[in-house]
Amino acid sequence: MLFRKILPVLALLPLAAPPAFAQFAPGGPPAVGVVRAERHAVTETSEFVGRIQATDRVNLVARVTAFLEQISFAEGAEVKKGDVLYHLERPPFEADVQAKAATIAQMQAQLQNAAITLHRAEALLHTPAGQQSTVDDARANQLSYQAQLMQAEANLRVSQINLGYTDIIAPIDGKIGRTAVTIGNVVSPSSGTLATIVSQDPMYVVFPISVRAALDLRQRYHDKGGLSAVLIRVRLPDGRIYDQAGKVDFVDNTISANTDTITLRGVIANPLLPGLAATNAGKTAVAARELTDGEFVSVILEGVEPITALTVPRAAVLSDQSGDYVYVVGAGNKIEQHRLQLGQSTATEAVVLKGIEPGAMVVVDGVQRVRPGLVVAPGPASPPPGTSTGSKTAAGDPAAKRD
Repeated sequence: MLFRKILPVLALLPLAAPPAFAQFAPGGPPAVGVVRAERHAVTETSEFVGRIQATDRVNLVARVTAFLEQISFAEGAEVKKGDVLYHLERPPFEADVQAKAATIAQMQAQLQNAAITLHRAEALLHTPAGQQSTVDDARANQLSYQAQLMQAEANLRVSQINLGYTDIIAPIDGKIGRTAVTIGNVVSPSSGTLATIVSQDPMYVVFPISVRAALDLRQRYHDKGGLSAVLIRVRLPDGRIYDQAGKVDFVDNTISANTDTITLRGVIANPLLPGLAATNAGKTAVAARELTDGEFVSVILEGVEPITALTVPRAAVLSDQSGDYVYVVGAGNKIEQHRLQLGQSTATEAVVLKGIEPGAMVVVDGVQRVRPGLVVAPGPASPPPGTSTGSKTAAGDPAAKRD
């Protein structure tokens, strides 16, 4: 009886196949996003590591020995050429000037008396009382006093110069650093640097490049004006591109034997940042600028005029041990692999020198799903982030999502 009830249940089991053996109909060709390779205006760039350097640097030192009486600047402030920065004690030097002036007055009186004596001797020369030796002695005495007067005037000039050195003046415009001495200390030429001033605007940007890169730059811009066809852009340490452009003004005359590099230098503006100036205890304003002497930056050499070149999206370019390549949708929507020779490229576009022709349908989206000979369903590639939907795509193809 029990067997009769189980038999119908067993008869039904073969009719329900397990999921692992379920059969599905084959799917269609994979969808890929493509972009048509076209000629566009591309700005050629090359990037190097450089350092910001002040165009002028002055180490302030004392020229005379004296007590420091006053400091007339704020540390870290910008100073102007001619500003008095340190005041040294003046009375000893003023007294020395007066003493030298008195010596000059004495020499002038003696010279005047010698001139009178010479005139008297010359007048008596044609009389029985006159002698040539007396005239000669009087003339020599006058010339001696003239020389002594010149010496006294030179000594006075030296004393006046030393008196002027009691005011230490800024020889250039720039930003001054910390003072190495404080009021009340004796300073002298052997005291070393009192403070350092570095110029602020413009600034140099110095960067070494390999000899191979230098040759490439020379060939690239030889017919376009040489260095005048190159702009310098600076990427700051925080990743921002500095809003001022510079020009290359110097190429070193020697290649480094250790690194096989040659040094280039550019000049770039460094204006005050608006709204960041402040006063410091009523002294010279402390101001902020973007570039600082000694700062490491990335230097971007950028062509002044763009060139027209065949480009493809950088995301479409793949690489292996044999080099760079792209997948192209060919006849019958079959995938073809094309090896490329690339030129100067940007972060978003790659310049193609050889390997494909204008109009080629290059796969951008879904490259991981294709292989040579595979039939695909092409459609326009999704625009990169931040790009409007009206950006260039392969016209007439259905849309495809970026993977």
